[in-house]
Amino acid sequence: MIRIGLTSFNEHSSLTGKKSSSLYEYAGYLPLVELDTNYYGITRKSTVENWLTQVPSDFRFVVKLYSGFTGQSKWQDSYGSLTELQTHFLETMAPMIESNKLFCFLAQFPAQFKCTKENVAYLETLRNLFPDLPVAVELRDYSWYSEEFVTKTHKLMEKLAFSLVMVDEPQLPDTVPLDTTVTNSDFSLFRFHGRNQAYWNDRTGDWRKKRTLYRYTAAELETLAEKIKRVDQASNQVGIIFNNNSGGDAADNALQLKKILDLNYEGLNPSQMDLF
Repeated sequence: MIRIGLTSFNEHSSLTGKKSSSLYEYAGYLPLVELDTNYYGITRKSTVENWLTQVPSDFRFVVKLYSGFTGQSKWQDSYGSLTELQTHFLETMAPMIESNKLFCFLAQFPAQFKCTKENVAYLETLRNLFPDLPVAVELRDYSWYSEEFVTKTHKLMEKLAFSLVMVDEPQLPDTVPLDTTVTNSDFSLFRFHGRNQAYWNDRTGDWRKKRTLYRYTAAELETLAEKIKRVDQASNQVGIIFNNNSGGDAADNALQLKKILDLNYEGLNPSQMDLF
């Protein structure tokens, strides 16, 4: 099954017609969402339970791991060990895991996470922290995809049963390619960040918003759709997340891709349009 979704649920006015939408409203249009809440700080278990009450049975979540797991914050400031952090995180996420509504956890590593022996060892540690759970790994440094290491990267992901995230982003000398190698046949995850070359490496002003300011063209979506179809043949499930929402383009692109792939999602929540 191919599920299309967006990062967050509350900011896609072109999807719901509202400036700010609830998860219930969002789930009337798409069957997948990426939640980054836990990246900044582990949420309450009651919050997770509330999310689950708002979505239909076939809805799924991509949950970004807390930044302490991926080296973007110091877990030592709040926890005595990685195991203590793992226990807290999994206790919080238990309702989602037990309900089978977790599509995967997303481990998004920064560009500073390069292909080194130490980082390979850490990926093994990460798998031990999340045994038997679906984890997608997004690598943002080109070294993992270099001619010297790309085959080893694929084999490592396969060995650890990680799904290597299939990333679409501007193609610059230091960015990663759209690698559609399936490393875990249980599931594959695409993340579309847009192709805004001018602002991708810009760190001035409000750079986080500018770097994903991009609308995919119909021709670009058609090409991506062909890649998705091929991945779908080798995966039990495929998730697609549009992250190009600086200008509100993600929802429109998601609906365009849904039409191109001829997807009809049944069992979603009633949407406003369904009421009239």
